[in-house]
Amino acid sequence: MLQSDSQYTKLRWLITIAGLLLYVVDIWTDAALALKYFQQNHFVWAGLTLVFVLAGLLVTQIFSYAWYTDDMSGILINAEVKPTISGLSKGRLAILHLFGVGIFTRYYHMLKKGYNVVWTTNSYTVEERRDVHHKLFCLATDLSMLKLFEAFLESVPQLLLQLYIVMGHEECSVMQFLSMAFSFFNIAWALVDYRRCLRRSLPHISEMPSGLPTAVYLLYKLCTITSHILSYALLLILSPYSAIALTVLWLLGTSWTHALQTNFCSSQTLEHVYRAVTGVILTFTFFNVKGKDTKVEMITYYLFFAFINITAPSLLALLRPELRTATFFLTVSGLIFGGSVLGLVCLVLYYVLLHPREKWREADEADGLGNETQTTRRIRNFLQP
Repeated sequence: MLQSDSQYTKLRWLITIAGLLLYVVDIWTDAALALKYFQQNHFVWAGLTLVFVLAGLLVTQIFSYAWYTDDMSGILINAEVKPTISGLSKGRLAILHLFGVGIFTRYYHMLKKGYNVVWTTNSYTVEERRDVHHKLFCLATDLSMLKLFEAFLESVPQLLLQLYIVMGHEECSVMQFLSMAFSFFNIAWALVDYRRCLRRSLPHISEMPSGLPTAVYLLYKLCTITSHILSYALLLILSPYSAIALTVLWLLGTSWTHALQTNFCSSQTLEHVYRAVTGVILTFTFFNVKGKDTKVEMITYYLFFAFINITAPSLLALLRPELRTATFFLTVSGLIFGGSVLGLVCLVLYYVLLHPREKWREADEADGLGNETQTTRRIRNFLQP
Protein backbone atom coordinates (compact mmCIF):
# COMPACT_ATOMS: atom_id res chain seq x y z
CA MET A 1 0.00 0.00 0.00
CA LEU A 2 1.06 3.59 -0.60
CA GLN A 3 1.66 5.88 2.32
CA SER A 4 -1.29 8.20 2.83
CA ASP A 5 0.90 11.25 2.30
CA SER A 6 1.96 9.98 -1.16
CA GLN A 7 -1.57 9.44 -2.48
CA TYR A 8 -3.58 11.89 -4.53
CA THR A 9 -6.86 11.57 -2.63
CA LYS A 10 -10.48 12.44 -3.28
CA LEU A 11 -10.12 15.30 -0.79
CA ARG A 12 -7.20 16.68 -2.79
CA TRP A 13 -9.32 16.46 -5.97
CA LEU A 14 -12.15 18.39 -4.30
CA ILE A 15 -9.67 20.96 -2.96
CA THR A 16 -8.46 21.51 -6.54
CA ILE A 17 -12.02 22.42 -7.54
CA ALA A 18 -12.24 24.81 -4.58
CA GLY A 19 -8.97 26.44 -5.68
CA LEU A 20 -10.33 26.88 -9.21
CA LEU A 21 -13.51 28.53 -7.91
CA LEU A 22 -11.50 30.89 -5.69
CA TYR A 23 -9.27 31.80 -8.65
CA VAL A 24 -12.29 32.61 -10.84
CA VAL A 25 -14.10 34.62 -8.15
CA ASP A 26 -10.96 36.62 -7.36
CA ILE A 27 -10.57 37.65 -11.01
CA TRP A 28 -14.30 38.33 -11.37
CA THR A 29 -14.45 40.66 -8.35
CA ASP A 30 -11.40 42.60 -9.58
CA ALA A 31 -12.87 42.95 -13.08
CA ALA A 32 -16.22 44.07 -11.62
CA LEU A 33 -14.43 46.61 -9.43
CA ALA A 34 -12.52 47.99 -12.43
CA LEU A 35 -15.86 48.44 -14.25
CA LYS A 36 -17.29 50.23 -11.20
CA TYR A 37 -14.32 52.63 -11.11
CA PHE A 38 -14.74 53.29 -14.83
CA GLN A 39 -18.43 54.12 -14.38
CA GLN A 40 -17.48 56.53 -11.57
CA ASN A 41 -14.88 58.21 -13.83
CA HIS A 42 -11.95 56.97 -11.71
CA PHE A 43 -10.05 56.04 -14.84
CA VAL A 44 -6.61 55.73 -13.20
CA TRP A 45 -7.91 53.35 -10.54
CA ALA A 46 -9.84 51.36 -13.15
CA GLY A 47 -6.75 51.15 -15.33
CA LEU A 48 -4.46 50.02 -12.51
CA THR A 49 -6.98 47.43 -11.33
CA LEU A 50 -7.17 45.97 -14.83
CA VAL A 51 -3.39 46.14 -15.33
CA PHE A 52 -2.81 43.88 -12.32
CA VAL A 53 -5.44 41.41 -13.53
CA LEU A 54 -3.94 41.33 -17.03
CA ALA A 55 -0.36 41.09 -15.72
CA GLY A 56 -1.23 37.97 -13.72
CA LEU A 57 -3.08 36.43 -16.66
CA LEU A 58 -0.34 37.23 -19.19
CA VAL A 59 2.55 35.86 -17.16
CA THR A 60 0.73 32.66 -16.19
CA GLN A 61 -0.19 32.04 -19.85
CA ILE A 62 3.42 32.55 -20.96
CA PHE A 63 4.87 30.15 -18.41
CA SER A 64 2.06 27.62 -18.79
CA TYR A 65 2.65 27.36 -22.54
CA ALA A 66 6.44 27.23 -22.09
CA TRP A 67 6.09 24.35 -19.61
CA TYR A 68 3.75 22.48 -21.95
CA THR A 69 6.27 22.74 -24.78
CA ASP A 70 9.05 21.59 -22.44
CA ASP A 71 6.95 18.61 -21.39
CA MET A 72 6.42 17.57 -25.01
CA SER A 73 9.77 15.80 -24.77
CA GLY A 74 9.10 14.42 -21.27
CA ILE A 75 7.03 11.68 -19.71
CA LEU A 76 3.70 13.32 -20.52
CA ILE A 77 4.20 12.96 -24.28
CA ASN A 78 1.92 10.60 -26.20
CA ALA A 79 3.35 8.03 -28.59
CA GLU A 80 2.23 9.71 -31.81
CA VAL A 81 3.96 11.06 -34.89
CA LYS A 82 3.42 14.61 -33.68
CA PRO A 83 3.92 15.17 -29.95
CA THR A 84 0.80 16.10 -28.02
CA ILE A 85 -0.26 16.53 -24.42
CA SER A 86 -3.69 15.12 -23.61
CA GLY A 87 -4.45 15.16 -27.33
CA LEU A 88 -3.46 18.81 -27.82
CA SER A 89 -0.70 19.79 -30.24
CA LYS A 90 1.57 22.81 -29.80
CA GLY A 91 -0.61 24.80 -32.18
CA ARG A 92 -3.81 24.13 -30.25
CA LEU A 93 -2.08 24.82 -26.95
CA ALA A 94 -0.81 28.11 -28.35
CA ILE A 95 -4.32 29.14 -29.37
CA LEU A 96 -5.75 28.25 -25.95
CA HIS A 97 -3.07 30.26 -24.18
CA LEU A 98 -3.47 33.15 -26.61
CA PHE A 99 -7.10 33.42 -25.54
CA GLY A 100 -6.10 33.30 -21.86
CA VAL A 101 -7.49 29.88 -20.96
CA GLY A 102 -4.20 28.02 -20.58
CA ILE A 103 -4.51 27.70 -16.82
CA PHE A 104 -8.10 26.45 -17.19
CA THR A 105 -6.81 23.85 -19.65
CA ARG A 106 -4.40 22.69 -16.94
CA TYR A 107 -7.23 22.54 -14.41
CA TYR A 108 -9.28 20.46 -16.86
CA HIS A 109 -6.44 17.98 -17.47
CA MET A 110 -5.66 17.83 -13.76
CA LEU A 111 -9.25 17.18 -12.71
CA LYS A 112 -9.84 14.68 -15.52
CA LYS A 113 -6.73 12.62 -14.71
CA GLY A 114 -7.42 12.88 -10.99
CA TYR A 115 -11.02 11.74 -11.45
CA ASN A 116 -9.88 8.66 -13.39
CA VAL A 117 -7.49 7.75 -10.57
CA VAL A 118 -9.44 8.49 -7.37
CA TRP A 119 -13.09 8.13 -8.40
CA THR A 120 -12.99 5.10 -10.72
CA THR A 121 -12.00 1.49 -10.16
CA ASN A 122 -8.63 0.51 -11.64
CA SER A 123 -6.19 -2.39 -11.42
CA TYR A 124 -2.87 -0.62 -10.92
CA THR A 125 0.02 -2.46 -9.32
CA VAL A 126 1.69 -0.80 -6.34
CA GLU A 127 4.49 0.56 -8.55
CA GLU A 128 2.06 1.80 -11.20
CA ARG A 129 -0.13 3.44 -8.59
CA ARG A 130 2.88 5.15 -7.02
CA ASP A 131 3.95 6.46 -10.42
CA VAL A 132 0.45 7.68 -11.32
CA HIS A 133 0.01 9.51 -8.01
CA HIS A 134 3.45 11.08 -8.34
CA LYS A 135 2.57 12.38 -11.81
CA LEU A 136 -0.66 13.84 -10.46
CA PHE A 137 1.28 15.70 -7.78
CA CYS A 138 3.66 16.99 -10.46
CA LEU A 139 0.68 18.34 -12.40
CA ALA A 140 -0.72 19.85 -9.21
CA THR A 141 2.64 21.49 -8.47
CA ASP A 142 2.77 23.07 -11.95
CA LEU A 143 -0.66 24.55 -11.23
CA SER A 144 0.40 25.73 -7.79
CA MET A 145 3.50 27.44 -9.24
CA LEU A 146 1.32 29.31 -11.73
CA LYS A 147 -1.09 30.25 -8.94
CA LEU A 148 1.85 31.57 -6.91
CA PHE A 149 2.85 33.80 -9.85
CA GLU A 150 -0.73 34.98 -10.23
CA ALA A 151 -1.11 35.70 -6.52
CA PHE A 152 1.93 37.98 -6.37
CA LEU A 153 1.36 39.67 -9.72
CA GLU A 154 -2.37 40.22 -9.30
CA SER A 155 -3.78 39.56 -5.83
CA VAL A 156 -0.99 41.17 -3.75
CA PRO A 157 -0.71 44.42 -5.80
CA GLN A 158 -4.49 44.52 -6.02
CA LEU A 159 -4.77 44.33 -2.25
CA LEU A 160 -2.20 47.12 -1.90
CA LEU A 161 -4.02 49.34 -4.41
CA GLN A 162 -7.43 48.88 -2.83
CA LEU A 163 -6.07 49.51 0.67
CA TYR A 164 -4.46 52.72 -0.58
CA ILE A 165 -7.76 53.86 -2.13
CA VAL A 166 -9.84 52.95 0.93
CA MET A 167 -7.49 54.50 3.49
CA GLY A 168 -6.12 57.42 1.49
CA HIS A 169 -9.21 58.54 -0.41
CA GLU A 170 -12.02 57.28 1.83
CA GLU A 171 -13.59 55.45 -1.10
CA CYS A 172 -15.41 52.50 0.46
CA SER A 173 -17.78 50.10 -1.25
CA VAL A 174 -18.91 46.52 -0.87
CA MET A 175 -17.16 45.58 -4.12
CA GLN A 176 -13.85 46.95 -2.81
CA PHE A 177 -14.06 44.85 0.34
CA LEU A 178 -15.04 41.78 -1.67
CA SER A 179 -12.06 42.33 -3.95
CA MET A 180 -9.69 42.70 -0.98
CA ALA A 181 -11.16 39.69 0.82
CA PHE A 182 -10.85 37.34 -2.15
CA SER A 183 -7.38 38.66 -2.95
CA PHE A 184 -6.34 37.86 0.62
CA PHE A 185 -7.86 34.37 0.48
CA ASN A 186 -6.21 33.75 -2.89
CA ILE A 187 -2.80 34.71 -1.46
CA ALA A 188 -3.24 32.42 1.53
CA TRP A 189 -4.42 29.55 -0.67
CA ALA A 190 -1.55 29.96 -3.14
CA LEU A 191 1.09 29.97 -0.40
CA VAL A 192 -0.06 26.84 1.41
CA ASP A 193 -1.05 24.94 -1.74
CA TYR A 194 2.34 25.57 -3.34
CA ARG A 195 4.21 24.59 -0.19
CA ARG A 196 2.36 21.31 0.21
CA CYS A 197 2.37 20.41 -3.52
CA LEU A 198 6.09 21.10 -3.78
CA ARG A 199 7.00 18.70 -1.02
CA ARG A 200 4.62 15.98 -2.24
CA SER A 201 5.87 16.13 -5.83
CA LEU A 202 9.50 15.40 -4.86
CA PRO A 203 9.68 11.85 -3.47
CA HIS A 204 12.89 12.39 -1.48
CA ILE A 205 11.38 15.31 0.47
CA SER A 206 9.10 14.65 3.43
CA GLU A 207 5.52 15.84 3.23
CA MET A 208 4.78 19.08 5.07
CA PRO A 209 2.79 17.93 8.13
CA SER A 210 -0.76 19.20 8.36
CA GLY A 211 -2.11 20.82 11.48
CA LEU A 212 0.23 22.96 13.58
CA PRO A 213 3.20 23.18 11.14
CA THR A 214 0.94 24.26 8.27
CA ALA A 215 -0.93 26.75 10.48
CA VAL A 216 2.31 28.28 11.82
CA TYR A 217 3.81 28.53 8.32
CA LEU A 218 0.65 30.15 6.94
CA LEU A 219 0.51 32.58 9.87
CA TYR A 220 4.17 33.52 9.36
CA LYS A 221 3.66 34.25 5.67
CA LEU A 222 0.32 36.07 6.00
CA CYS A 223 1.42 38.24 8.92
CA THR A 224 4.68 39.33 7.30
CA ILE A 225 3.11 39.91 3.87
CA THR A 226 0.14 41.81 5.33
CA SER A 227 2.39 44.04 7.42
CA HIS A 228 4.50 44.81 4.31
CA ILE A 229 1.41 45.66 2.26
CA LEU A 230 0.02 47.93 4.99
CA SER A 231 3.39 49.70 5.33
CA TYR A 232 3.56 50.25 1.59
CA ALA A 233 -0.02 51.61 1.65
CA LEU A 234 0.95 54.15 4.34
CA LEU A 235 3.96 55.23 2.29
CA LEU A 236 1.73 55.70 -0.76
CA ILE A 237 -0.71 57.76 1.33
CA LEU A 238 2.23 59.91 2.44
CA SER A 239 3.20 60.43 -1.20
CA PRO A 240 2.24 58.62 -4.43
CA TYR A 241 5.91 59.02 -5.42
CA SER A 242 6.64 56.27 -2.91
CA ALA A 243 5.86 54.00 -5.85
CA ILE A 244 9.38 54.85 -7.03
CA ALA A 245 10.76 53.32 -3.81
CA LEU A 246 8.72 50.16 -4.46
CA THR A 247 10.21 50.03 -7.95
CA VAL A 248 13.68 50.26 -6.44
CA LEU A 249 12.88 47.35 -4.11
CA TRP A 250 11.69 45.33 -7.11
CA LEU A 251 14.92 46.13 -8.96
CA LEU A 252 16.97 45.04 -5.94
CA GLY A 253 15.09 41.72 -5.76
CA THR A 254 15.44 41.17 -9.50
CA SER A 255 19.15 42.04 -9.41
CA TRP A 256 19.77 39.62 -6.54
CA THR A 257 17.98 36.86 -8.43
CA HIS A 258 20.03 37.65 -11.52
CA ALA A 259 23.26 37.59 -9.50
CA LEU A 260 22.38 34.10 -8.27
CA GLN A 261 22.20 32.92 -11.90
CA THR A 262 18.95 30.99 -11.63
CA ASN A 263 18.40 28.21 -14.18
CA PHE A 264 14.65 27.68 -13.97
CA CYS A 265 13.70 28.20 -17.63
CA SER A 266 14.76 26.44 -20.81
CA SER A 267 15.38 29.74 -22.65
CA GLN A 268 17.40 32.74 -21.53
CA THR A 269 14.67 35.22 -22.51
CA LEU A 270 12.11 33.45 -20.35
CA GLU A 271 14.68 33.22 -17.56
CA HIS A 272 14.87 37.03 -17.48
CA VAL A 273 11.07 37.18 -17.19
CA TYR A 274 11.21 34.66 -14.37
CA ARG A 275 13.82 36.74 -12.52
CA ALA A 276 11.68 39.86 -12.91
CA VAL A 277 8.63 38.04 -11.52
CA THR A 278 10.75 36.71 -8.65
CA GLY A 279 11.75 40.30 -7.94
CA VAL A 280 8.06 41.15 -7.48
CA ILE A 281 7.63 38.25 -5.06
CA LEU A 282 10.70 39.30 -3.06
CA THR A 283 9.22 42.79 -2.72
CA PHE A 284 6.56 41.30 -0.46
CA THR A 285 8.03 38.14 1.07
CA PHE A 286 11.17 36.03 1.23
CA PHE A 287 11.65 32.91 -0.89
CA ASN A 288 14.75 30.79 -1.30
CA VAL A 289 15.59 31.43 -4.94
CA LYS A 290 18.21 28.70 -5.38
CA GLY A 291 17.09 26.03 -2.92
CA LYS A 292 20.21 26.46 -0.78
CA ASP A 293 20.90 27.48 2.80
CA THR A 294 19.91 31.17 2.99
CA LYS A 295 19.81 31.78 6.73
CA VAL A 296 21.93 34.94 6.48
CA GLU A 297 19.91 36.29 3.53
CA MET A 298 16.62 35.61 5.32
CA ILE A 299 17.77 37.38 8.49
CA THR A 300 19.00 40.36 6.46
CA TYR A 301 15.75 40.46 4.49
CA TYR A 302 13.48 40.55 7.53
CA LEU A 303 15.65 43.03 9.41
CA PHE A 304 15.36 45.37 6.44
CA PHE A 305 11.60 44.98 6.20
CA ALA A 306 11.22 45.38 9.97
CA PHE A 307 12.93 48.73 9.45
CA ILE A 308 10.39 49.61 6.71
CA ASN A 309 7.48 48.54 8.93
CA ILE A 310 8.71 50.87 11.68
CA THR A 311 9.58 53.74 9.34
CA ALA A 312 6.30 53.91 7.39
CA PRO A 313 3.94 54.69 10.34
CA SER A 314 6.58 56.92 11.95
CA LEU A 315 7.01 59.06 8.82
CA LEU A 316 3.25 59.41 8.39
CA ALA A 317 2.89 60.48 12.03
CA LEU A 318 5.69 63.05 11.70
CA LEU A 319 4.78 64.50 8.30
CA ARG A 320 1.00 64.21 8.54
CA PRO A 321 0.33 65.10 12.21
CA GLU A 322 -3.40 65.51 11.53
CA LEU A 323 -3.60 61.74 11.06
CA ARG A 324 -2.02 60.78 14.39
CA THR A 325 -5.35 60.38 16.14
CA ALA A 326 -7.24 59.05 13.14
CA THR A 327 -8.85 55.68 13.82
CA PHE A 328 -7.59 54.14 10.60
CA PHE A 329 -3.99 55.23 11.31
CA LEU A 330 -3.96 53.82 14.84
CA THR A 331 -5.59 50.60 13.65
CA VAL A 332 -3.24 50.14 10.70
CA SER A 333 -0.16 50.94 12.82
CA GLY A 334 -1.26 48.36 15.37
CA LEU A 335 -1.77 45.77 12.63
CA ILE A 336 1.67 46.52 11.18
CA PHE A 337 3.52 46.20 14.47
CA GLY A 338 1.44 43.27 15.71
CA GLY A 339 1.66 41.46 12.38
CA SER A 340 5.42 41.99 12.18
CA VAL A 341 6.04 40.62 15.66
CA LEU A 342 3.66 37.67 15.31
CA GLY A 343 4.97 36.87 11.83
CA LEU A 344 8.61 36.85 12.94
CA VAL A 345 7.78 34.76 16.02
CA CYS A 346 6.02 32.22 13.79
CA LEU A 347 8.99 32.28 11.39
CA VAL A 348 11.42 31.40 14.18
CA LEU A 349 9.06 28.83 15.66
CA TYR A 350 8.55 27.13 12.29
CA TYR A 351 12.18 26.93 11.20
CA VAL A 352 13.52 26.00 14.63
CA LEU A 353 10.93 23.40 15.67
CA LEU A 354 8.65 22.45 12.78
CA HIS A 355 10.60 22.65 9.51
CA PRO A 356 11.55 19.28 7.87
CA ARG A 357 15.31 18.76 8.01
CA GLU A 358 16.18 17.25 4.62
CA LYS A 359 18.84 19.02 2.59
CA TRP A 360 18.20 19.43 -1.14
CA ARG A 361 21.75 18.72 -2.23
CA GLU A 362 22.00 15.45 -0.33
CA ALA A 363 18.62 14.30 -1.58
CA ASP A 364 19.49 15.14 -5.17
CA GLU A 365 22.72 13.14 -4.97
CA ALA A 366 20.93 10.16 -3.48
CA ASP A 367 18.21 10.13 -6.11
CA GLY A 368 20.46 11.07 -8.99
CA LEU A 369 19.90 13.98 -11.35
CA GLY A 370 20.47 12.14 -14.60
CA ASN A 371 17.01 10.56 -14.82
CA GLU A 372 14.90 13.49 -13.77
CA THR A 373 12.11 14.69 -16.04
CA GLN A 374 11.45 18.22 -17.24
CA THR A 375 8.71 18.52 -14.64
CA THR A 376 10.92 17.37 -11.76
CA ARG A 377 13.75 19.67 -12.88
CA ARG A 378 11.31 22.57 -13.05
CA ILE A 379 10.05 21.89 -9.53
CA ARG A 380 13.56 21.44 -8.15
CA ASN A 381 14.75 24.77 -9.59
CA PHE A 382 11.72 26.84 -8.59
CA LEU A 383 11.35 29.04 -5.51
CA GLN A 384 11.81 27.14 -2.26
CA PRO A 385 9.95 28.22 0.91
